Order: sequence, then structure tokens, then C-alpha cells
Amino acid sequence: MTLRTIESLGPLAGRRVVVRCDLNVPLQGEVITDDGRVRASVPTIRALTGGRARVIVVSHLGRPEGAPDPKYSLAPVASRLGELLDAPVAFATDTVGADAAAKVAALGDGEVLVLENLRFNPGETSKNEAERTAFAGELAGFADAVVSDGFGVVHRKQASVYELEELRPSAAGLLIASELDVLDRLTESPERPYTVVLGGSKVSDKLGVIAHLLPRVDTLLIGGGMLFTFFAARGHKVASSLLEADQIDTVKGYLAQAEERGVSIVLPTDVVVAASFSADAEHVVAPADAIEDTPFGTSGLGLDIGPATAAAFAARIRESKTVFWNGPMGVFELAPFAEGTRVVAEALTEVDGLSVVGGGDSAAAVRQLGFPDKAFGHISTGGGASLEFLEGKKLPGLEVLGWQ
Repeated sequence: MTLRTIESLGPLAGRRVVVRCDLNVPLQGEVITDDGRVRASVPTIRALTGGRARVIVVSHLGRPEGAPDPKYSLAPVASRLGELLDAPVAFATDTVGADAAAKVAALGDGEVLVLENLRFNPGETSKNEAERTAFAGELAGFADAVVSDGFGVVHRKQASVYELEELRPSAAGLLIASELDVLDRLTESPERPYTVVLGGSKVSDKLGVIAHLLPRVDTLLIGGGMLFTFFAARGHKVASSLLEADQIDTVKGYLAQAEERGVSIVLPTDVVVAASFSADAEHVVAPADAIEDTPFGTSGLGLDIGPATAAAFAARIRESKTVFWNGPMGVFELAPFAEGTRVVAEALTEVDGLSVVGGGDSAAAVRQLGFPDKAFGHISTGGGASLEFLEGKKLPGLEVLGWQ
């Protein structure tokens, strides 16, 4: 089976369409600090309202533990969505209660309504299938059709992602279709040289990706906190840097596999080592094999790749025709340790081919560092979903839409 798209639903004028978006944006109070996921939802919503559908947007935000919590309200998101659509967007103060029912009933052709946070209802994320199905049934009562467009949650078997799509005619939105197109190119038909840049804190989060991509890529560049487990596998001391000692043998295995396959795993030659985890901490650049020889000794913390490594990584990236990047190179939230991530991001903007930023912290980093979305070939809206796809896993939110 192939992915069902909006066209498969037929004419939607006058029909109620529940759209499952991923509007899980970062908030400071009621201020959205990164509206990338809201902007990513706009094309599908515009396509539906342009066809005179009655659009009911549903999403989660944060982890409110199955009960209403004002700090996780979608009200600020509904307001921002209205600004982006340049049209009124109604907001229901509950998900399947009286206010939602009244506002769904009042919705006109081509109008948009956002329901309150799905996770205010415990049925959304319940481990019990019957409870999820019951909640999905209540949502389905608002719908003639369902469009799933929250790529960031398709790896989760949740009521609005899976059971709801089984209860009504359903299809993928434009965002999911575009994400799958890019990910399919990364796994099935990448133009070469093909380079994958992996960072972030834990190597254990990336093991599945490494295993699945080793037969497919030419080069793996390793940064972020996960690099220290690779260093340990190579026999380097890492002082007090982040280390997953239980993964050292696994990493040794991947290093051996890469050598057998002719895949180049490139580790940093230098790192930025700090006295403590803070923006004003004293820090120095140290060679990869001399982290404990800094003034901080065994208490030193590696918090970024060094300048020589950043330059070498950038050169590899620019030489590539396909680049996928997931995970920052250092603690980019602290200015002294953001340079490695900035240099890698800048190099991705100069790729003569397909450059993909793999969502999550990587997407947050490029925006925080001032890079426009259009500078990259694609910025994924789903960090975890992207990684699980690249691991070769089956994603329930895609399988329910016909994807095999």
C-alpha cells in the first residue's frame, strides 16, 4: 500500500475535517519562542480551507499528565496560527467537552477551530488500547474525515495518531508527505558523497541510526556529548565529560564494522573543555587525547567540538551531495560552546545538493543561531520520528495511513 493523501478523501467542502498537527512548540509563559511547527502546519490547513472544509485542528503540547494545566494551553498557538493564516481561528477551551462541541457545531465552511491540548485527556496517551479507542471515538464524533499531519508524533501509538485514523476516512497531510519524500531520498536513493552528522548527548539514542545507516553512507561525523563514548572506545580518557560506559563495546563494534565497509567515521581531533557547566566557566581547547591534561584535570567537561574539528567537519559537509544532521555539536544553549554547532549549520547551508536538519534540538539550534529555514534543503519537524524512520522501524502513525 502507498500513503493515502488528501486527494483520496474526495471533495471536502462543507465537511468537518479533524487535522492532527504537531503544535508542540516551546513556550516562555504565553510567548512562543520557536513557531517552526506552527508554520509547518499552515500549508495543509490552507489547502483544506481553500477547499471549503470545516477544519478542526488538534494537537498536544508538553506533558500535562492527562489533566488540564494552564501552562500547557494551546491558546497562544491558536492565536499564532490565526496570524499566520491571516484569518480568524476559533479556540475551544476543552477537547471533547461542551465548549468544543458548541464551537464545532458553529464552524462554517473554510473556517478553522483549534481544540485544547489533547493530553489534557488521559485517553490520548493511555497504554490501554480500549481507553485510547474511547477517546478517539469522542474525537471522531467531530469528524467526517481525518488528516494526519503531525509528523513529530507518527512514531507514537496514541489515540489521535492511530485509533482516530482507523475510525474515519483518513489521509496524510502535505507536511507528512514532504517529510517522507525527504527521508525516502536519504534511505533509498541518496546522491553521493553522503554524509551523516550525529551529535546530541547520548550515543544510546543514536545506535539504531548508526546500525541502519552504516551500509548506506560514505561518512559519519560524530560530535556532541556522544563523542566521548567514541573517545573511550578508542582508548582516550575523557575526564568528567558525558560517558555511557555500558555502550563502549557496542561503539567498538560499529567502528570495526565501518572499517570493514569502507565507511569513514570521523571523530573530533580537538574539544572545548570547561571547568564547569556554565556560560561563564573557564574553558580551553584540548587535543582529543589530552582532555585530562588541561588545568581542570579529571574534573574537566568537554562541552563542544574544537575549532580544528569544526573546520574539518565543515569541509566534509561542503564536499557532500547529501547531508543529514541530527544533534548539536555542543551545548549550543551556552554561547561559549555554540561555535561548533554554528560552523556545522553554516556548512549545511552551502551544500550543493540535499541538506537535511533532523528536527529536535538541531532545528532549535539553527533557529537560535539565526539561520533562516530556507537556507537548508529541509528542516524536519520530527526529531524522534526522523530517527526511528532512519533506523528502519515501522511507525504506527504512518502504517495506519497506508505507508509500508
